[in-house]
Amino acid sequence: MKHIKLSGREQAVLRAIDYASGSTGEEIHTTTHIDPHELADILNGLCDAGYVEVFPYAEHVTPATCPTARFEVNPSYALELKEALRRR
Repeated sequence: MKHIKLSGREQAVLRAIDYASGSTGEEIHTTTHIDPHELADILNGLCDAGYVEVFPYAEHVTPATCPTARFEVNPSYALELKEALRRR
């Protein structure tokens, strides 16, 4: 099992994503109140690491495309991420 370390903001974003159906960028922003530019950077980092998937697929999420994009936790990492959020 991979030992995952997350920053506080990454943890907040992952907690805001609905594990069952995913969440839009707007829903994540409403829950976390993180600046849209910073939120896009965090989501890009989580996508680059493979922890989160974006639909429709995009190489890079921008503050303009983030609100309408849907983000889902990658099922391959779901258990490890839940454990990382509990270890806090």
